[in-house]
Amino acid sequence: MTTETEAAPSGTVAKMSLPTLAGMVVGSMVGAGVFSLPARFGVATGILGSLIAWAVAGTGMLMLAFVFQNLAIRKPALDSGVFIYAKAGFGDYAGFNSAIGFWASAVAGNTFYWVFMSATVGTFFEGFGDGDTVLAVAVSTAGVWLFHYLVARGVRDAAVVNRIVTVFKIVPILVFIVVLFVNFDAGVFGDNWTAGTYGDLGNLNEQVRNTMLITTFVFIGIEGASVYSRYARRREDVGRATVLGFLSVLSIFSLVTLSSYSVLPQPELAKTRQPSMIGVFESVVGDWGEVFISVAVIVSVLGAYLAWTLMAAEVMFIPARQDDFPRFLGQENAAGTPITALVVTSLGVQALLALTLFVNDALNFMLDLSTSLAILPYLLAAAYALKLGLTGETYDGVAAGVRRRETIVAGAATAYTIFLFDAAGLKFVLLMTVILGPAALLYIKARSEQGRRMFTPAELGLFVLILAGTVVGSVGLWTGRIGL
Repeated sequence: MTTETEAAPSGTVAKMSLPTLAGMVVGSMVGAGVFSLPARFGVATGILGSLIAWAVAGTGMLMLAFVFQNLAIRKPALDSGVFIYAKAGFGDYAGFNSAIGFWASAVAGNTFYWVFMSATVGTFFEGFGDGDTVLAVAVSTAGVWLFHYLVARGVRDAAVVNRIVTVFKIVPILVFIVVLFVNFDAGVFGDNWTAGTYGDLGNLNEQVRNTMLITTFVFIGIEGASVYSRYARRREDVGRATVLGFLSVLSIFSLVTLSSYSVLPQPELAKTRQPSMIGVFESVVGDWGEVFISVAVIVSVLGAYLAWTLMAAEVMFIPARQDDFPRFLGQENAAGTPITALVVTSLGVQALLALTLFVNDALNFMLDLSTSLAILPYLLAAAYALKLGLTGETYDGVAAGVRRRETIVAGAATAYTIFLFDAAGLKFVLLMTVILGPAALLYIKARSEQGRRMFTPAELGLFVLILAGTVVGSVGLWTGRIGL
């Protein structure tokens, strides 16, 4: 058995401690999203709306954090949490779609990271534009394959790098918060309370709804410790790391938003070029602030990209080892890295990078696509926890109060994720089916390899429903009714 600082022998997997697992959660969530918060909130709402939005998102995502914590206790034998919970609760095809949704979300999120970083560099070099130029795509492509090489050397090495990077990217964000609150302008803060004097942002309900995708995006990664549960030294550390990481990140995100409202009027926040934290900080401290936050953006994005590449490969590798994906996706290299899944992940990012050359507002499109795809695995995991609570499975010998509390938590998490589908809108739901429909070929291949029945009657109905969405979505893209 290895220690945290020891390398695992060839063919074995080193175990992660609680701080390392919590670092994976924080590292997964604190990426590019936090640096876009001032403008994304400024264009949608004032302070009151932002407080409600963070309360709603924070409560909903906290319920999800508790769901992953409870599932880690109730079902300790289930690893790679996101997909396996859907499979255990609702069958093989549901589990497959959960895994594909999570993987595709990670790929879209990683593409967003490269676009975001290129847009940051575009502040200094016009050739990078808003991250969607030929030069930006070329440089991002080189970065994709450089990180591919790093991860291919071993999951354990990449996890250690992520833990170090997490520390270095948190510090500039804390500096941003402190400096802005030191320069607090009571008049600006008061005018931003409802932002009613600046124009029509819609009623409070509309303002909150318009922030839901960004608040969800910045919390994607909450399941980071659950995905790596097979690497945990102690099973109970998985749930602890999830909740600890979430509460830390929620505090940081909400303070970034509130501090921004304390120095700039809402219309100016709305017009700030992304990454908007750069412009906000520069307006307070001068030119050096632009460089300071820009460096933080690049470090943060690279760290988040590393963590998400690891998770995306894991969520293809584990189902392949459990016969839910084709066998070729379950191959490892000598370093114990799921190499084929990693190659497919890198190719997926590469394909979406090419797409950014043809997409209007590639930055926000990739952000919203990533968020929409992540909702499905979250919904299925929460629904499984709700199912356990309602049926009493795994609760033998457990106090009735504990079961009741965990069932309420699971119900709240399920309701929140359903609400997110509504907030995402029909466009992104259809785009999700455009991905899930063709991906079913992988499921069919895997079932054929095992000589297993393709679909149960219920699964066949779900498959037909997804195919119908695929057709409608594809026709919408072809005719331009669904814009990219």
